[in-house]
Amino acid sequence: MHQPLSLTELQALLGRVFSAEALAEWGLLLGCVALAALLSWVLSRKATKREHSVLFGDRVIDGALFPLLALALAFGVRRLLPLWELTPALFKLALPVLVSLAVIRVIARVLRAAWPDSAPIRLVERAGSWVMWGGAVLWITGLLPVILDELDDIGWKFGTVKLTLRNIIEGGLTAALVLVVALWISAAIESRLLRRDSMDLSMRKIAASAIRALLLFVGLLFALSAAGIDLTALGVLGGALGVGLGFGLQKLAANYVSGFVILAERSLRIGDMVRVDGFEGRVTDIKTRYTVIRSLGGKEAIVPNEMLITQRVENSSLADPRVLLNTVVQVDYDCDLEAVMKSLASAVTDVPRVLSEPGPSVQLSRFADSGIELTVFFWIADPENGSGGVRSDVNLAVWRTLKRLGVDIPYPQQVQRQPKSESSTTR
Repeated sequence: MHQPLSLTELQALLGRVFSAEALAEWGLLLGCVALAALLSWVLSRKATKREHSVLFGDRVIDGALFPLLALALAFGVRRLLPLWELTPALFKLALPVLVSLAVIRVIARVLRAAWPDSAPIRLVERAGSWVMWGGAVLWITGLLPVILDELDDIGWKFGTVKLTLRNIIEGGLTAALVLVVALWISAAIESRLLRRDSMDLSMRKIAASAIRALLLFVGLLFALSAAGIDLTALGVLGGALGVGLGFGLQKLAANYVSGFVILAERSLRIGDMVRVDGFEGRVTDIKTRYTVIRSLGGKEAIVPNEMLITQRVENSSLADPRVLLNTVVQVDYDCDLEAVMKSLASAVTDVPRVLSEPGPSVQLSRFADSGIELTVFFWIADPENGSGGVRSDVNLAVWRTLKRLGVDIPYPQQVQRQPKSESSTTR
């Protein structure tokens, strides 16, 4: 067992680290760090995607690969020091520091890849960093085994099972490590799936969500087993969870099930223009619990997936992205109606975003009080860009055409009659 260092022994170790005899160790350690940085940079140049990368991070050296390579190289050199007749002093301090740095970088990058913009995750990162650096200090000074022995003496007995504080801490750390590895694997698989263009985006989303859920479930089972928890007790927990889902969590469970149904049936896809409960916009993301719809005005609606299953949803681009729009105008009764209708259809065809096949058409809607009402129908193929702009362009084209033909747009006319006075009717 690693005996704790006394203050004198610690001072002697630090004295050897900064002595002339340790210059060779300094050179070897700096060489390991430089070689690790060089290898990380070379591998990052060959990587196809570095955004939210666990291995490379944002600046290569802030990823997990750099400390892992430095640790591996330093451990190998530490084994070779006796062959070179060198007494390890610096590497006794460097290896625990590199181990702590590697673990911190792995945990931090994995959590940021899984939850990119989460404030609680940042707090978890800081807490984990303090724990790891504290463990490194205890390891260097040799106090860690002593503290673990003391924690082993603090325990509780539940029936035939004895649980100590050391077991709880070690099991918690092991469980956290297993879950981090599961998150790392699921983030890597999800990143590869979302980059595949051969598969529909909605199917990629459902595959990524299912793989993450499966890996986290398997990781949770391994973590509970590593923490010393009997997995047979999960049968009772599963029964209680089923009762909870049947009563208190039925809405939440319905939203999750509806999310997988939507993604599997592809009734809604990312990019579709939909109208739900009077809100119209483009589907920007489909989660397992809710769907995000963004209107053309910038507002976003978070719609529970159950609503998309149980209520009517208008999808403008499910089978065919083409959408029929119309605008109404009145013309004078004295105009050449057939020539005006033909000229309007030709003018609307030249408007950008208006499809030529099927082309615009003009129909006589009704004989109004002030004039003849015409309805101009036209098709567009990009409803995600909105209808206000193209309808305005069509109205301008109609107005210019009527001005060119000398056709008036009639104003509403009213005839007001003066009632006869009482004196004029009575003689």
